Amino acid sequence: MILSHRIFLLHILLLGVWSCQTEKADQSKKIDSILSKKDSVIIIEQPIISEVEQRMIEQGLVDIQSLDSTIMVDLKYSTTDNFVKTDVYGDLTLAYMQVKPAQMLVKANKVLQEKYPNYRLLVYDAARPLNVQHTLWNLLDSIPPQKREDFVANPTIASIHNFGSAVDLTVYDLMNKKPLDMGTIFDFFGDLAYPRLENEMLKEGKLSEEQVANRIVLREAMTSVGFMQIETEWWHFNAISRVRAKSLYKIVE
Repeated sequence: MILSHRIFLLHILLLGVWSCQTEKADQSKKIDSILSKKDSVIIIEQPIISEVEQRMIEQGLVDIQSLDSTIMVDLKYSTTDNFVKTDVYGDLTLAYMQVKPAQMLVKANKVLQEKYPNYRLLVYDAARPLNVQHTLWNLLDSIPPQKREDFVANPTIASIHNFGSAVDLTVYDLMNKKPLDMGTIFDFFGDLAYPRLENEMLKEGKLSEEQVANRIVLREAMTSVGFMQIETEWWHFNAISRVRAKSLYKIVE
């Protein structure tokens, strides 16, 4: 009887040890699982900011989509779909502007949506680093400097883009899933792109009434909030003058 009793007690003791070890193992697995999930969340939430974006942020510029996520962005100079057929932006794929010009753009997008619910502003270019301005200028070295300024601002003078106060854009139609037909592509260098020649181009049949009307839709949204158009590019709008930009902001390097 005594031997049987001792065997019974030993059995109970072993069961307790096994149970304790099993519980510890289960807790360890749970902790590993929690840590793994926590680590995964941290990795996902960490933003990747390029060096050029970091410089813009330090200068006070903002990502326009952080103010209005319905504004669409397709930076053409971050692709090869541009007049120099070269990606000159590299890691920069988001559109940045100075705060006040960015806020103006948000208002313009709202004006557009109020009148045309299926339309959105589609940004092709915004703040442009000065080194990129030099690159664009130099890529057109086959054109004499005086004539070259018809296409790209001389970097020694600087473009209003270099101060984060200009934007190139069009109107995107959500219903048809494409930009409106403006008569030319972005960065088309020629009379067809000139707003000041639209009536002449219309009379000659080189632009259609629909194409001109589409440009007016864009212009009305932009100028209604204070943007200024220029005479030679239907897509380009300045929030302020070059003189004003120089007095308020530093050049984006």
